[in-house]
Amino acid sequence: MTDLTHIRNFAIIAHIDHGKSTLADRLIQVCGGLTERELREQVLDSMDIERERGITIKAQTVRLAYTAQNGETYQLNLMDTPGHVDFSYEVSRSLAACEGALLIVDASQGVEAQTLANAYLAIDAGLEIIPVLNKIDLPAAEPDRVRREIEEVIGIDASDAIAVSAKTGQGIAEVLEALVERLPPPKGESAEPLRALLIDSWYDSYLGVVTLVRVDGGELKKGMKIRLMATNARYDVDEVGVFTPKKTPVARLGPGEIGYLTCGIKHVADTQVGDTVTEDRRRAEKPLPGFRPSLPVVFCGLFPVDAADFEDLRESLHKLALNDSSFVFEAETSAALGFGFRCGFLGLLHLEIVQERLSREFDLDLIATAPSVIYKVHMTDGSIVEMHNPADMPDPVKVEGMEEPWIRTTILVPAEYLGAVLTLCEDRRGEQIDLTWAGDRAMAQYRLPLNEVVYDFYDRLKSASRGYASFDYQIENYRQGDLVKLSILVNGEPVDALAMIVPRDKAEGRGRGLCERLKDLIPRQLFKIAIQAAIGGKVVARETLSALRKDVTAKCYGGDVSRKRKLLEAQKRGKKRMRQFGQVEIPQSAFLEALKLNDN
Repeated sequence: MTDLTHIRNFAIIAHIDHGKSTLADRLIQVCGGLTERELREQVLDSMDIERERGITIKAQTVRLAYTAQNGETYQLNLMDTPGHVDFSYEVSRSLAACEGALLIVDASQGVEAQTLANAYLAIDAGLEIIPVLNKIDLPAAEPDRVRREIEEVIGIDASDAIAVSAKTGQGIAEVLEALVERLPPPKGESAEPLRALLIDSWYDSYLGVVTLVRVDGGELKKGMKIRLMATNARYDVDEVGVFTPKKTPVARLGPGEIGYLTCGIKHVADTQVGDTVTEDRRRAEKPLPGFRPSLPVVFCGLFPVDAADFEDLRESLHKLALNDSSFVFEAETSAALGFGFRCGFLGLLHLEIVQERLSREFDLDLIATAPSVIYKVHMTDGSIVEMHNPADMPDPVKVEGMEEPWIRTTILVPAEYLGAVLTLCEDRRGEQIDLTWAGDRAMAQYRLPLNEVVYDFYDRLKSASRGYASFDYQIENYRQGDLVKLSILVNGEPVDALAMIVPRDKAEGRGRGLCERLKDLIPRQLFKIAIQAAIGGKVVARETLSALRKDVTAKCYGGDVSRKRKLLEAQKRGKKRMRQFGQVEIPQSAFLEALKLNDN
């Protein structure tokens, strides 16, 4: 077992695409974690979808052995974390298992919104931060300007920031020495009762649930009987090991060490993230602090295109939830789309990733309804109802008011695009908190309703800034809003999958836009179809889809004109009856297209 003074636990944090995974590759290469033949780019990004999109979704851990210039060998436990705002939960979990962090900043782009957010997460966790300027081999790199920016925007000393190029390997030796010299070792005693923090868990079809733990005190050994303190579940440890980054079994894990354990656990529900693992016979008195559970902020319905795939979808969601503790779902039904599931996500990218994994890994064709957030509905009897789906809106007569979630957002944008970005925020009911400058870039802080952000705000922001703006947010509070449910009726029948909650003053415009869009998307029938947008019983917009005329007189070859009139009259009566009873089949593609509605 390694001496505590020779262990260093650290996370790599940064904005998207500033080079975290590439730096992790270089550290693994220099420390000999993998042979040259086994190395590949972004070796810790194991999912196909991570490699294709070039983003990290799941935090990964690896143990490295490094011989320092003083001749001593150190154990480095590295955690590579995601950079996107939707996965900041993964970052906060990783930081809880570390004493220090490498803050990577792109030497050409400088401090971005997620750099700021992740740096503050590390500062709040009380971690020692080592700033690293990456990509100094680029012609556009300005290390001096970026050093000043780190000090001005984040407020940490960057005079000894290490200049590196993770691509070429320049400066990697300095990073390893800084880890050994500047980061504190972990604390803990091997003689005390076992306490280990459960950082993550995932499902392996051969081993059952595999859990990643950081030992705080005591020792974790194979054959030991353990207890999970939150669920009181007891298991015998089958295997203890570490990632180098290959899975490597070890005899024991001591204080300060990070590794995995398998116990033949069948249900991930037994392994709550943030729980404390202790020995069953010699229990710890109190659990470790753990971390707040992740709360979904965006909800949407997922329905199979083919109703026969419903059971396959249920099974696939269960398997996916084993690998992703922040994903939640429950069954729901829709008159238009049949049986499906209401799913909760941490953001729109999370929603997109889950959808893509379902179609790719489980071969499912799905329809997603409009993304929605959690509203708090105040009833006239004094009760408060949480509403995830606009279709579940209670009777307006019984509703006293509604509250919607608001977020605090930080946007970093070059000066020339500031006007367009501020206009976008104002259009989305934003309230400006602060506007400061870092060099030639503005840092705008706004309060915005989450409802306005989950739809297409991120895409609009990228368009308004030609892709140069960066964006980060956190949930702040709930506020009373003048909100209404906008229902879409086709031929007098409400289509619940298209229902949405909107501000009253925007309801008419949104309703008109949806009706116009649906008029182009729904195929014409043999009878007239009314497409309406309504708030309660009041119709605020309407479009009429004209009937498809069938030539019923085609079989009349000459003869008296009254024969033709008779057939046309019969057709008119038939159309009237059809309109009364006719069911309109809305194609699946219409749902997807209608929701891509723009504000114009």
